[in-house]
Amino acid sequence: MTVDHHPRRFHELPIHDFDPGAAKRPAAGTVAWRLSLEYDAPHDFAALWEAFLAAVDPAAVRALVIGSWWQRDYEPVKEAVGLLADAAERLPALEALFLGDVTYDECEISWLEMSDVTPLLTALPALTELTVRGGTDLELTPVRHDRLRSLRFEAGGLPAEVVRAVAASELPALERLVLWLGADEYGGDATLDDLAPFLDGTRLPALRHLGLANSEFQDEIAAAVAHAPVVARLETLDLSMGVLSDDGAGALLEGQPLTHLRTLDLHHHYLTDEMQQRLRQALPGVEIDLSDPEDADEDPDDRYVAVAE
Repeated sequence: MTVDHHPRRFHELPIHDFDPGAAKRPAAGTVAWRLSLEYDAPHDFAALWEAFLAAVDPAAVRALVIGSWWQRDYEPVKEAVGLLADAAERLPALEALFLGDVTYDECEISWLEMSDVTPLLTALPALTELTVRGGTDLELTPVRHDRLRSLRFEAGGLPAEVVRAVAASELPALERLVLWLGADEYGGDATLDDLAPFLDGTRLPALRHLGLANSEFQDEIAAAVAHAPVVARLETLDLSMGVLSDDGAGALLEGQPLTHLRTLDLHHHYLTDEMQQRLRQALPGVEIDLSDPEDADEDPDDRYVAVAE
């Protein structure tokens, strides 16, 4: 599996590509604006950003999607982050930001050169949704943000420092948290201990959806989730995209009840047919995603997460 398509919607709004030369544009607050550079574009991202601020009423913009920010050679996202943060006062209605809407044919996820994204949270106190794709050189400092409801980090390898920073942040309104932990080969060095603050129920009081996905230690995560206090107040749970085997799924079934969940996402897994049937029988009222099965007989050393490079 690779990240092979751009979403059509973000923050419940249709995504509209900003074209500096367009004669007509939708009203600023009716779409999620996507800003992205084509390869070898005649202008840099700073010029595209200035054109956007001049052409669209920034005070009415509700959602932004940032795609490719480089002209030719890959470069860190730091300048784009700075431009967004510097323009915060001109974006009072901005509720949602997707940084890194880039597919594999534009740049592999592990090649995306990131930076410190803390300024996006400190400069945008009205933000309710933040998605960040890419893990290389990604940084985050613990913050307090009172309005953020959805936080999503997608990476082929998510740095442990970022996981710890999320855990140390004060996010009282956060309802959805998704972490693609990724592979150690690509910088995904978080451990089960780093995930403990999300599982013990003492942090994130509003949390209703938890995604700990795309992991090389998915069985260990599942075993921890099976007894995690946070699960009782979740509505949806995502343990997908990793190397989940019958051991992890069995631990889930032997742990606390999961029948209160609306959905359980386990897609991209290494479960036998028998275990898949056990899950369906044990959780008849839960919508379980068991799509994208891999060979359950695969040597454990050869199993892989869905998104790495």
